[in-house]
Amino acid sequence: MALRHAVLAALLDGELSGYELAKAFDLGVANFWYAQPQQLYAELTRLEKDGLVTGREVVQETRPTKRLFHVTDAGLAELEGFAVASAKPSFIRDDLLVKVRAVDHVDAAALVAQLAERAAFAQAKIDLFGKLLRSMRGDRTEEAFLRHGDRIGPYLTCLRGLAFEQGNRDWCERTITVLRERQAAHVRH
Repeated sequence: MALRHAVLAALLDGELSGYELAKAFDLGVANFWYAQPQQLYAELTRLEKDGLVTGREVVQETRPTKRLFHVTDAGLAELEGFAVASAKPSFIRDDLLVKVRAVDHVDAAALVAQLAERAAFAQAKIDLFGKLLRSMRGDRTEEAFLRHGDRIGPYLTCLRGLAFEQGNRDWCERTITVLRERQAAHVRH
């Protein structure tokens, strides 16, 4: 997947400025595609040049003029082509996992601190995803929203982000418990 597809998908809900797109990425897209704001601005420029998005200037009285972008028919066709193409499996590249792999030869106490930090980060994301999910479905149950909601794509990706972060938190907490128990057993011997 290219960043262009993630940007096009983020713009499906309506016009966004570059700043609003960066915020949308932080809240909803970052669970499956991370990008720096400067990458997003550069991608918007490329997408507009390629005719996949179009932008319009909005003059604001008390703030600088902003540019709002929306997906063109060509952008929708690009997304359609992307959607029907085979998806590649995802792979994990995580320095924390490398550190855990080496735990038998490094300072486990420092690693426990990093695992606790990662678990706390995951919990914060879990809380955020919970709020986003409740906001998207409103007063409907999840089942009712998934059956009858207008746009379920963002909801489904948010559910995946939630499950991912729950898995991260649970694994970190279990790993911390294992390392602490092993350390305690080692001290007793």
